[in-house]
Amino acid sequence: MVEPSFVEAGGAIGFLAAYLRLARPKQWTKNGFVLAGVVFSGEALQLQSLLAAALAFVAFCALSGAVYAANDVLDVAEDRKHPTKRLRPIASGLISARAAATYAALLALGGLTLGYFVAPGVALAGLVYLALQTLYTPILKHTPILDVMSISAGFVLRALAGVAAVAAPISPWLIVCTGLLTLFLGFSKRRHEIALLGDGAVVHRKNLREYSVEMLDQMMNIMVSATIIAYSLYTYLRADDRLMMASIPLVVYGVFRYMLLVHRDGGGNPDTLLLQDRPLQITLLLWIAVVMTVLYVV
Repeated sequence: MVEPSFVEAGGAIGFLAAYLRLARPKQWTKNGFVLAGVVFSGEALQLQSLLAAALAFVAFCALSGAVYAANDVLDVAEDRKHPTKRLRPIASGLISARAAATYAALLALGGLTLGYFVAPGVALAGLVYLALQTLYTPILKHTPILDVMSISAGFVLRALAGVAAVAAPISPWLIVCTGLLTLFLGFSKRRHEIALLGDGAVVHRKNLREYSVEMLDQMMNIMVSATIIAYSLYTYLRADDRLMMASIPLVVYGVFRYMLLVHRDGGGNPDTLLLQDRPLQITLLLWIAVVMTVLYVV
């Protein structure tokens, strides 16, 4: 089934829109982790560093788009059985599998090339990211717990790419906080899939039979607690300025708000909650304002 919006658009515009949708621009918010390096390195007011971070962000948008396109090619049979994924460009027949595979290869090549132009470390992080995704689809994706850990590792690689873009030293707190937070997000995504698909969850993703809502709730609780503790320790142990502790309430509210939305009425899609929920958006903006004020004004 083809979405009406694409049919009505028609012609070149609808064709280009289908390819853009194949790269899933709504998911590009995940690549915001690339920008953490320039902010926490104290380089956010330097034009050259800002440009490097922005280009690294674009590079990972291309790389992640390549992964999404390639995954849709491999998962087309399963996607056609899914209530919403069946409307994706390949599953609906709007784009052929061969054309999508070529598109994915071009995006990957473009992302790596741009990353190398920014800094070799960005390209290296991108290459490791692609290698991880190559293992994820045939193996890790079907292995309980490791599937979520590999998703988290992808976010950590994004953060490391951002650090490499501005040639800043790697902070262990960046790795720890990013890893714990994204483990929480990963388990919440699995919970949403089970809540949405019900008895059909196993048909869509075989490893979901190993999970249960109760188990995932426990994992989410552990990860959200660890995230809050790790972030609080990071702000407290900042030898130069503990004013960053002022951002702790925003982090606590943000993750709890996210949990509320995931649990409400079976939960919304964790991938797009930030784009849909105004309180989450306001909290993120306030957190950015506090961090920027502490790092660059006070």
